[in-house]
Amino acid sequence: SYAIKSLIKEFNKKNPDINVRVTLGGSGKLVAQILHGAPYDLFMSANMKYPQALYKKSLAITEPIVYAQGSLAYLSSQKHNFSDIYSLLNSNAIKKIAIASPKTAPYGAASVEAFKKAGLYEELKKKLVYGESISQTLSYTLSAVDMGLIAKSALYSPKLAYLKEGVNWSSVDTKLYTPIKQGVVILKRAQNNRAVENFYTFVLSDTGRKILKDFGYIVP
Repeated sequence: SYAIKSLIKEFNKKNPDINVRVTLGGSGKLVAQILHGAPYDLFMSANMKYPQALYKKSLAITEPIVYAQGSLAYLSSQKHNFSDIYSLLNSNAIKKIAIASPKTAPYGAASVEAFKKAGLYEELKKKLVYGESISQTLSYTLSAVDMGLIAKSALYSPKLAYLKEGVNWSSVDTKLYTPIKQGVVILKRAQNNRAVENFYTFVLSDTGRKILKDFGYIVP
């Protein structure tokens, strides 16, 4: 949700007449909308299985391509010592932990996987509060809970520049969860739509990938 603004801004420098309109939401929820005829031209998902499913149903006209790989971070609006994150999560200082819904949001599934691999899930599940999407999880983390597992890319937003690594946040060990490969497809509705093809090509270009990298994503 943060990187897309920069992508559009850079894209419009050479394509000023193309208006890119964005609908943000959990990948699973957006797929449900597409299956019910929502008028979208391009789908950028936080999990490859969703664009793959649309391609298998012939609702996407391009094979799914990984445009970036997302990663998780622990975040708190309060100051903490993140050097021993497991002790911190189990402490009385952390009463509520926000994660995205593991049923509909890939970052949520990765959060549960990370807790289980770290041997923390059974102890922490009573503390968990679920956001409908990773964006809602960030909102909860900043306003309603003590800690959250969020998309690391959000931390590269100018609005969150005041949050400091080691004080407000730290990266989740990437060995604890399956890589969050994020996929993009052009949808059937956009067949022969040159404007959509142009934006799709831009996202996958060196310029597009650099923007994604600058927002904390791992790019192919």
